[in-house]
Amino acid sequence: MENRLIAAMLEETADLLEISSADPFRIRSYRRAAEAVEASTVQLHTLVEEPKKLLAIPGIGKGMVANILEIEKAGTFPLREELLLRYKPTMLELLRLPGMGPKSVALFWDALQVGSIEELEAALADGRALALPRFGQKGVDKLLQGIADYKRNNGRFQINHVEQAADKLIEYLAAFPGLTRITPAGSLRRGRETAGDLDILVTGPACAEEAVAAAVDYTAAYPLAGTILAKGANKVSFRMRSGLQVDVRLLPEGSFGAALQYFTGSKTHNVSIRQRALRRGYTLSEYALARVEDGSFVAGAGEEEIYSALGLAWIPPELRENNGEIELAENNNLPRLIELSDIRGDLHMHTDATDGKNTIREMAEAAAAIGYAYIAITDHSKQLAMTNGLDDERALLHIARIHEVDRAMEGRIRVLPGIEVDILADGSLDLSDDVLAQMDIVVASTHSHFAQPEQELTERLLRAVENPYVRILGHLTGRLLLRREPMRFDITAVLRRAAEVGCAVEHNASAERLDLSDNHLRLAHELGCPIVINTDAHQCSTLGKLQYGIRQLRRAGLTAADVLNTRSFDAFLSGLRPRP
Repeated sequence: MENRLIAAMLEETADLLEISSADPFRIRSYRRAAEAVEASTVQLHTLVEEPKKLLAIPGIGKGMVANILEIEKAGTFPLREELLLRYKPTMLELLRLPGMGPKSVALFWDALQVGSIEELEAALADGRALALPRFGQKGVDKLLQGIADYKRNNGRFQINHVEQAADKLIEYLAAFPGLTRITPAGSLRRGRETAGDLDILVTGPACAEEAVAAAVDYTAAYPLAGTILAKGANKVSFRMRSGLQVDVRLLPEGSFGAALQYFTGSKTHNVSIRQRALRRGYTLSEYALARVEDGSFVAGAGEEEIYSALGLAWIPPELRENNGEIELAENNNLPRLIELSDIRGDLHMHTDATDGKNTIREMAEAAAAIGYAYIAITDHSKQLAMTNGLDDERALLHIARIHEVDRAMEGRIRVLPGIEVDILADGSLDLSDDVLAQMDIVVASTHSHFAQPEQELTERLLRAVENPYVRILGHLTGRLLLRREPMRFDITAVLRRAAEVGCAVEHNASAERLDLSDNHLRLAHELGCPIVINTDAHQCSTLGKLQYGIRQLRRAGLTAADVLNTRSFDAFLSGLRPRP
């Protein structure tokens, strides 16, 4: 089992322990272990035969080693199962609602025996929740909105979680002799920010009609499959423990390209492609491109030959949304989309000075190892007290330490002093201009007061843009995918003003944000707003993890030339808003 799933089980157990008012030390030990597991660069399942190596991981004691070994053996461990029996398993779902931490869940359970979202919604609707201490109508309204948002997003999964599930399944399928091509399709291949399911297409000699039954049986025996939903002649569908539905199709080699084109989508792109085929006397299905006249085969083994037969250049999957890509392909005008290898630097990351896990030097060394030419250290400002944010005095000391590291790197990489400064409720910034003036990179971000009226939020963000020291707007809409909706403000007005003053906007590539969205990135580009892509990394292991963000840039049709931090150091600086 991969580290992420082990960490999730330990974190869930900590939540259940907190709901049960267990010893705080015990709760902290599970949370600490979950953090250690997720941060580990070594997959723990490779160490189960050597428990002493598990013990060497900080935060993992003997008891936790026993839990991890049991998870690897049985998929769970006794304490977690005991707590799930004591409380409803659906109580864990309550923790996904904004404002519902373990203490709130425990309060609703003890007072009203509320243990599911449906029971909570009923208690809010009939007024029983108002009898709880320190819980008024405002709290009721906020929770009802949170439930509505959750229901709207339920059944969707962050793209990184879907890709991790795909990678494990592909690794399993690749071990079967005769399966030579295994490719995700659907939303994952198109780089959508979330996905509702996972499509995997498979071909090779083992998928031939006389041999495919054995490959189907092997697929259906996948150890991480939860419930088998269907098992046919060449398809297996199952639902994983996470709730993600997976469809695996085993295809003859001659049909693989047609199936890949069909199951990649999008639906509107495919409708336009099929109509084009009909106009040219062809019919296009998941099996082949064929002539309408006599059904004779034209193409099917590869996507490129299908698009070529239709008079089109091959269209990158991220563009297949029927937004003009077919016309561009017809005229051979498709852009050369940005790639991960184009990135030269990262301008948003945190160190142990605030809520990061590594030092300035460690982050610089990690970035240099990736091959970056420059980075900016942008720890939090004081408004975020929970992150140990910097005040003016500490920020000045931090600038000096960053300069020291920059000199110590001896030109291998440039390390710029910066800050992620909070945009306060009135649009002012969380540090003085005198301090901001000494920063090379000021990223201004919103971390509070998300529910301000639209006009207030717009004016707040416009005021931040007017500050001459702000060079980048960070994760502009404030959304957390599947958890928090984007702020409501006039984004066109904010992006237009940012473009006028030369203030860049960030695409935050953290998989839980992916903010700005592809549509907003397209708008920013059309308005002439400079764009950067950053990781918002809080530790060395997440530096360079830009792949999900790159897909959003590609979906927006952006090239390397459209993104500032694909440029050399001097060219990047000259592309930023000039300093006063």
